[in-house]
Amino acid sequence: MEALRRRIEKQVMSLTGLALGQLDLESPKGDPGLFGPHSLCWRVHGDFPSMLVGGISALMLQLLHPLALAGVWDHSNFRHDLLGRLRRTSQFISGTTFGATADAEWLIEKVRQIHLQVTGHAPDGRPYAASDPQLLTWVHVAEVSSFLAAHLRYRDPHLSVADQDAYYGEIALVAERLGARDVPRTCRQVEDYLQHMRPQLSCDARSHEVVRILLDAPAPSRLAQPVGKLMLHAGIDLMPAWAQQLLGLEHGPLQQRMIRLGLQRTAPVLRWAMRDGSAHRARRRMGIE
Repeated sequence: MEALRRRIEKQVMSLTGLALGQLDLESPKGDPGLFGPHSLCWRVHGDFPSMLVGGISALMLQLLHPLALAGVWDHSNFRHDLLGRLRRTSQFISGTTFGATADAEWLIEKVRQIHLQVTGHAPDGRPYAASDPQLLTWVHVAEVSSFLAAHLRYRDPHLSVADQDAYYGEIALVAERLGARDVPRTCRQVEDYLQHMRPQLSCDARSHEVVRILLDAPAPSRLAQPVGKLMLHAGIDLMPAWAQQLLGLEHGPLQQRMIRLGLQRTAPVLRWAMRDGSAHRARRRMGIE
């Protein structure tokens, strides 16, 4: 069983930012980072299965914004290095959540500098800039609302509204340091924001191409392939119904039940296998594991 656990953990870890080897989340000892071990960020972001599902859902939701899609399309190599993109995104999220203070601040400044270089024009002629405060807010809200939705569905459905609000309030710090403005800080504010943004969202050939790339992405191994497909469909299923409809990716009731049941049975195995992830290393840094 230990050999199987290590094999699963190795394959899972290959998908995360830890595979880049740039951060030491176990030092300096006692450094709480931006949030600390008692934060809601640590609780929500500490569950790998729900974070992976939430991350997939967030990516699809983010790219319904034509300017966000244009920036990724023009400046990212995701079409040829999807795993690399996944690792870099994972590194930023885990590093700003669980990393020591200096590492979290380094990652934020690094991304700020990258954003300054991401400019251009969407197919409809509108200019875009990744540093645009409004665009940063959209990307942030699409991301964290997906993380929390996944946590509620697959980890802790009883998380109180007060704790959910606390999570949004905490994680707004990262968005604001990146340059976002008027960042929603409660469940009600996030819901109102998403409704307000709906008229600005659309789906075109580029959106469908991104979805195709995600659905056709190779798994780390044949053993991981069915789990990877399950995660992808769970990410689609997690999106708001209106977003699924925009993308033409609605699941029927039976398929929806099978996806959720499959994930509920798979997630405990992944949690059992993961003993050296970002959250585990951060807890060791704080002397609580």
